Amino acid sequence: MRVALFVTCVNDAVFPSTGVATVRLLERLGVEVDFPAAQTCCGQPQFNTGYREETGPLVRRTVRAFEGYEHVVVPSGSCAAMVRHHYPSFGADAAGLGPRVYELTEFLVDVLGVTDVGAYFPHRVTYHPSCHGLRLLGLGERPRRLLEAVKGLELVELPGAEECCGFGGTFAVKNPDVSAAMGADKITNAQSTGAAVLCGADNSCLLHLGGMLRRREDPLRALHLAEILASTEEEPWR
Repeated sequence: MRVALFVTCVNDAVFPSTGVATVRLLERLGVEVDFPAAQTCCGQPQFNTGYREETGPLVRRTVRAFEGYEHVVVPSGSCAAMVRHHYPSFGADAAGLGPRVYELTEFLVDVLGVTDVGAYFPHRVTYHPSCHGLRLLGLGERPRRLLEAVKGLELVELPGAEECCGFGGTFAVKNPDVSAAMGADKITNAQSTGAAVLCGADNSCLLHLGGMLRRREDPLRALHLAEILASTEEEPWR
């Protein structure tokens, strides 16, 4: 199978290791991965802030970049949700991309039909489901099923898991005090589990939570799900 990787601008600019991990994981499962160089931002920040006119060129560019691919894999629930739920308002061509876009865990479970990807990660982990993945994409138990199948991993329930972490894109910029308070609550809940790793499938959330953890010099580490699934006994993820 051949797919296109839509790495997203947040991953490309801030978390390139997530893109590397996604490719390593997919190739290990026998998937050929292309990276269309014309891809840029999906337009979500502009769209969510009300700049619809400025969003249009980004939508059209994204649609052109992924023409001809049956499957487009995205290691980000928020960007996948943008394409699937909001692109249709930009016309038929944009609407046609949505059914071909899969958030990473959707692709693994629904298209490849796997939950055990051969990963090894000997750590105690708690999982934060991001709002877009939880509510717009309906990822459900897919991420948990993948984590439960990882050899050596102990998955512990996160109290208040379905509560927002407080990032919300531009929400964190417009309402920093509220955002920080929500993030602090999420971190407190994660700390209560005794986990070494706070895992998520959206680096936008992990950017927010990981930044707060680093400023506190907290040993709890924020890590994208793809990086856990890419880790094996032979090639452990750093």
